[in-house]
Amino acid sequence: MNMVQTVYEIDNYPSALRYPRGVGLGLEKLNDYFGYDLDEIPASGKAVPVGKGRVICEASAGAKQRVAILSLGTRLAPSIEAARAVEAATNGEVGVTVADARFMKPLDTELILQLAADHEVLITVEEGSIGGFGDHVLHFLALSGELDDGKLKVRPMVLPDKYFEAGSQNEQYEEAGLTAPFIEATMLKLTGRGSGQVQKAEKVDEEGTIA
Repeated sequence: MNMVQTVYEIDNYPSALRYPRGVGLGLEKLNDYFGYDLDEIPASGKAVPVGKGRVICEASAGAKQRVAILSLGTRLAPSIEAARAVEAATNGEVGVTVADARFMKPLDTELILQLAADHEVLITVEEGSIGGFGDHVLHFLALSGELDDGKLKVRPMVLPDKYFEAGSQNEQYEEAGLTAPFIEATMLKLTGRGSGQVQKAEKVDEEGTIA
């Protein structure tokens, strides 16, 4: 709703908003996941600063390892669920920050630098294809030198470059490896605490074609 209002108020340059299919989270989950205190769904949205993301929840300062999830679009709620699961499974030894990018362009470079500086692992999650938001973030991190010392592990989680069987959205998210358990498994693997079912990398043949 807030993003719709933001685009509505932009009248001096082109803008685009991806409005996904599916159902809303509902009032209870909105309050729980995002810290709202709503008695009912607002009748209208409020414009947000263009190009600025937001931190939904922060890793505890006492965590031994810190992971950041930077989500764009519909995978924000599963990211929060995965973050809670990891913190519970590790008794708080792994702390997870979840951030909502909100915008693909312009990137919130200040937020990305903050996440890169304060965490050992950064995972981008999107309902998009290879070459999208995650690659945009990786390109920025590479050019800014954040990957030079090898201390930051970065993983983009995207829709794999393949044909999907017809099915419900949840079934296709499962096939794509973009559900909360896959995000959780990726965090545990990157922190050296698990080898569960993570999203597999695409295989590239000798001609450079993704298989």
